[in-house]
Amino acid sequence: MAQDPPVSDMSEDQARSELQRLALALAQANRAYHHDDSPSIDDATFDRLKLRNAQIEQRFPHLKRKDSPSDQIGAKPKEGFCKIRHRQPMLSLSNAFEAKDVEDFVARLKKFLNLKPQSDMRMTAEPKIDGLSLAVRYEKGQLVHAATRGDGETGEDVTANALTIADIPKTLSGAPDILEVRGEVYMTHADFAALNVAQEQAGQKPFSNPRNAAAGSLRQLDAQITKSRQLLFFAYAWGDLSEPLAPSQSKAVARLRALGFSTNSLFKTCDTSEELISHYRAVEMARADLGYDIDGMVYKVDDLALQARLGFRATTPRWAIAHKFPAELAWTELLGIDIQVGRTGALSPVARLNPVTVGGVVVSNATLHNEDYIAGRDSKGQSIRGGKDIRVGDWVQIYRAGDVIPKIADVDLARRPADSRAFDFAEKLKQEGIQGQRAPGDAIWRYSGAEPLADLAIESLKHFVSRQAFDIEGLGAKQIEQFYNRGWIRTFEDICTLKARFGPGQLQQVSKLEGWGEKSAQKLFDGIDAKRSIELHRLIFALGIRHVGEGAAKLLANRFVTWEAFSEAMLSAVPGSPAAAPVVDIDGVGAVMAQSVVEPFQDPARFAALQCLVAHLQVIPAPQIDTASSPVAGKTVVFTGTLLKTTRAEAKTRAEMLGAKVSGSVSAKTDILVAGDGAGSKAKKAADLGIETLDEEGWIALIEGL
Repeated sequence: MAQDPPVSDMSEDQARSELQRLALALAQANRAYHHDDSPSIDDATFDRLKLRNAQIEQRFPHLKRKDSPSDQIGAKPKEGFCKIRHRQPMLSLSNAFEAKDVEDFVARLKKFLNLKPQSDMRMTAEPKIDGLSLAVRYEKGQLVHAATRGDGETGEDVTANALTIADIPKTLSGAPDILEVRGEVYMTHADFAALNVAQEQAGQKPFSNPRNAAAGSLRQLDAQITKSRQLLFFAYAWGDLSEPLAPSQSKAVARLRALGFSTNSLFKTCDTSEELISHYRAVEMARADLGYDIDGMVYKVDDLALQARLGFRATTPRWAIAHKFPAELAWTELLGIDIQVGRTGALSPVARLNPVTVGGVVVSNATLHNEDYIAGRDSKGQSIRGGKDIRVGDWVQIYRAGDVIPKIADVDLARRPADSRAFDFAEKLKQEGIQGQRAPGDAIWRYSGAEPLADLAIESLKHFVSRQAFDIEGLGAKQIEQFYNRGWIRTFEDICTLKARFGPGQLQQVSKLEGWGEKSAQKLFDGIDAKRSIELHRLIFALGIRHVGEGAAKLLANRFVTWEAFSEAMLSAVPGSPAAAPVVDIDGVGAVMAQSVVEPFQDPARFAALQCLVAHLQVIPAPQIDTASSPVAGKTVVFTGTLLKTTRAEAKTRAEMLGAKVSGSVSAKTDILVAGDGAGSKAKKAADLGIETLDEEGWIALIEGL
């Protein structure tokens, strides 16, 4: 991702343009999160964009927009619900991300109240529940209505749905005549998992995380659907009151608990910022054991008289702040280590975790890479994680970067069980009954048994039908497992012959399976027929040859053009030769990859299987263009920004067809940078290196007519 230019370096025009972009992006994100219950960006990205917007407004206050995200709370109520206007606005909270932010917050409060810096000031600290805010109004002890936050001023009337939640009392005894209780509707990890199983069994889309599930369940037009789902409610505040609950925040929350509401057991009073941060750290470590999602801690001034003196800003109370957890990090327990068999026979260790939410996604597995990684060393034998090994029973810190598979960042040795044992890869394989070996110089253990493994075959078949390979509509990973377990598909050829082997009753046999019908079965067979014509590079990639990714498959296809030429060249290569000519002389293909490409063709059984497969296909030759007159032949080209007249993928393919090498990053070896709209750091780096930079029009003009 390109780095945002520093606010301090912005011109007024740049700031105006950036504020417009941020207003649109944050408005869309707010609607997706609060209105549609389907977040379009993660919390960390949202917080970063909102902070950047505030920083620009602070530097250019005269440019603040009327629709500034700084003044927005939530999103407009969803259509289909009656509306309820809050007697007192449901405000959002300012955010703190570092310990220093908390210290500064407390210092500002003391300065505002004219208190000495060294004096104590009692605060409350409680987990920030990741759910849906709800206000429940009682009059003379009777629940009269419940409303979501909405846009902070007006919410959705979800009274009928709230009445189905066991944590929300229908009547109160000893409460003020008017009492509006505010809190968070949420769902536990266990109930979330059970709900998603039910969703998938019903053929419906599963929820992405417990917060979305809770929000979607509460905002049902049919209250019976809400009733069927296990929603819970934590009370933590109040709105409209006919008389005070108590003189302090802590005593008011205790009063709510006495009235029959669930309040959080981790609620605590603290006298200093150091105590607040200490409690934050303790809750962060216990986060995975809670069984529900939290994304930080909320600190409030305890004395309600001081809260009144501090008052409010436009959209936030001055006396409270949310201290967010790092969105991409979480601690949890490692329950076990499993071995997975990859499509090339690689035996990969996978951590089985006590489920925890990381970056808005519930994580129950994490990659452990290989034996050395578990032992605390890298491929060169150097220490990683300070040399800490990973053991079953350990407390581990999980991180995600973007959408990649979760990984383990750290191990808490202080919480390691006294009877823990170092993980023994060979012993684990023996327990699982898997034959494997690790060749000298190889970081990976590989399957070495004579009998084919079901897991290996299934992974190969999944790869064969993946998006960059055959991409058969109606035949994905789930269907591959289903058909493999029934014995219908065991080889690549079996996919092509599925229709013929079923005969006249083909539709009926498939349509009777769970999750299938006649339409989906027909779509499957049509999808298989549609992919009997396949581009050569897609076929090569689909075969799942070790070390051959999508890019290498294109290199091979462009070099040999047809399947016949490709297979003949592989058959004629010198058996066992490190060079495996004529593959190794292709730019971008090394000796190791070349040997992997040759192997399937020189194994009689594997080559026979390939020939049987190709007999059912029409392999489309790689397109050939005379690049002798191409102005970009042999040059390295990088594309960045948004292209308007074509997609980035199409532009890259066109460049490769013209003999160019397409790279994803700018370096001294780059010859041309094609910069579309919104080009960022790559354009700046190219300018610094003196690299030729073209806009989209310039690029088209360069290659036009070729």
